[in-house]
Amino acid sequence: MSTSPIRILLVEDNRDLAAGLASNLSLEGYEVRHCSDGAEVLSRAREWQPGLIVLDMMLPNRDGFEVLSDLRGHGLTMPVLCLTARGEELDKVRALRSGADDYVTKPFGLMELLARVEAVLRRSGDEPNEITRIGEVAIDLVARQVRRAGELIELSPKEFDLLAALAARPGRVMSRHELLKLVWGHRGEVVSRTVDTHIAELRRKLEADPHNPSLIVTVRKAGYRLG
Repeated sequence: MSTSPIRILLVEDNRDLAAGLASNLSLEGYEVRHCSDGAEVLSRAREWQPGLIVLDMMLPNRDGFEVLSDLRGHGLTMPVLCLTARGEELDKVRALRSGADDYVTKPFGLMELLARVEAVLRRSGDEPNEITRIGEVAIDLVARQVRRAGELIELSPKEFDLLAALAARPGRVMSRHELLKLVWGHRGEVVSRTVDTHIAELRRKLEADPHNPSLIVTVRKAGYRLG
């Protein structure tokens, strides 16, 4: 992986969604720039040369299919991950045939999108590490598998997302509020106790001694970090 951050050009006309995605991609260590108009994408991509374009297909002035044609027609080969509310098979096929590398249908989960970004970058040869190791625990972010001392551990989707969120920020203390936002989208019906419950279950499955955890450490009055 390059020592400089991978650049991601985020093309999305929904300002709230764009702000949330840009924030979370930045937290993952990417350098993010945003534009909301399909007519600007070609010039932005030429000027900045991003490692990945995350492209909304429903844009003002120039839709995502036209943008894809422009990019590929002008010889720009950086990978493109499409976002759209249109989930019909024909739309997906059209996007892929127009030069898209992957396709995510709205609404989507944040952790799924981050895993898709990693997978596209891996295929393009400009990728973050696929496997994160903490002691005996190996976390495969793309296959969404966790092994302890080589043994496959069954985790629920939210347990995996929570562990992946902690693993993406090694050594950093993450508050319950941050984890709720990343893993659950901080919906009103989800309370901070939910984080504690899932942490307890992760410890039961992954720690040698769940009552004296060394993998997922509680930092008093602050949150949790991976040990």
